[in-house]
Amino acid sequence: MAFTAFLDTCTLFGGYLCDTFLRLAEAETYRPLWSADVLDELHRNLLRRGLAEPAVNHRINSMRRAFPDADVTGYQSLMPGLTCDEKDRHVLAAAIRGSADVLVTFNISDFPARSTEQFDLDVITPDDFLLDQLDLHPSTVIEALDGQADAYRRPPVSTDELLHRLTAAGVPRFSQDAQLQINRPPP
Repeated sequence: MAFTAFLDTCTLFGGYLCDTFLRLAEAETYRPLWSADVLDELHRNLLRRGLAEPAVNHRINSMRRAFPDADVTGYQSLMPGLTCDEKDRHVLAAAIRGSADVLVTFNISDFPARSTEQFDLDVITPDDFLLDQLDLHPSTVIEALDGQADAYRRPPVSTDELLHRLTAAGVPRFSQDAQLQINRPPP
C-alpha cells in the first residue's frame, strides 16, 4: 500500500506548491488524500484571493479527475470527539478515516500531539514532507520539479526560479536541498 498523506487546504492553496504536491503524487511517491470540506474551503479561499470561478472550478475538477481515490468520505461522525482546533476537526477526522500516514499542514499548532497521538498520525509541515520525499525519491523529485518548471509557459520558469517561488511559498529547506541535489556533480 502506498504511503498516504492527507493534504490540508493551506497545502493546496498556493499554485506552485499545490502543483509540486500533485506532480509527486502523479509520480507515485505518495498517495494524496483530501475531503470535500477541504476542497470546498480551497474553492472559497481561491475565490477570495481573486481567482475567477471558472479557473477555480477547473483546478479542483482537475484534481478530482487526476486522483479519484483521494476523496475521503464518511468522517463527520468522528468530529465531535476530536480535541484539535475546532475549525480543523473536519481535517483531522478525514485524515483518520482515510488512514493517512501523515497530515500535511502549515497549521501545526492547530493539531497538538495530544489530539493526534492516539490515532498514530503524524502532523508535519509541507517543508518536512517534501524533504522526506526528496530523501526517499531524489531523482523522481528532481525530475518532477524539472517537468513542473518546463510546463510553465506564461511566463516561462526555470527550475531555479521555481525553487525560489517554492521558498516564498513556505518550503525553504526543501528548496535549498533540492537546489543542492540539482547542483551536485554526477558520481
